[in-house]
Amino acid sequence: MKYIIAGTDRPDSNTLKVSKYIQTIYQQLGETVEIIDLKEMKTHLHQDIHYGKPSEGLKPYLDKVLGSDGLIVVSPEYNGSMPGILKYFIDHLKFPESFEFRPVCFVGLGGMFGALRPVEHLQQIFGYRNAYVYPERVFIMGVHKILNAEGQPQDETIKQLLLKQAQGFQKFTQALSSFKIDANAVIEKKKQP
Repeated sequence: MKYIIAGTDRPDSNTLKVSKYIQTIYQQLGETVEIIDLKEMKTHLHQDIHYGKPSEGLKPYLDKVLGSDGLIVVSPEYNGSMPGILKYFIDHLKFPESFEFRPVCFVGLGGMFGALRPVEHLQQIFGYRNAYVYPERVFIMGVHKILNAEGQPQDETIKQLLLKQAQGFQKFTQALSSFKIDANAVIEKKKQP
């Protein structure tokens, strides 16, 4: 299963609205995709902090990443980068298994530049951790202007870009899996005697 990481803990965020819209795209493409909402998991990030030994409350979220077929990271721009909670969540994920050989794609949303800077920062982090970064990114500029009351994008170009990314990311993850070079296949090989 793929997971969408809604990269902020801000209540009623546009990030979560866009994440839910992306989730419907994957459903229309015949795939069940779940959202990891950092707002829901926020309290667990600060419980009994010991890197490498997550709290019981945090463990289910970390396990989702460890078992995922791919990650769709949706990030807003805060002060020229990603929200601190997103980086803090990443810092809790097991190294190197969480991202090594794991397919990942990015959607940025913000004002004038559509979160170009945080997505580039995230690409550096995921690249450092040997993830398979899908090259087709989507940047949603002026996000607060293009979402309707239900949180659906009203811009046809954005809708088409998100659909095209989802279709491509599905093929990308399927190709990696079919050649058994994705994270889950590599983890399985390591378990075999």
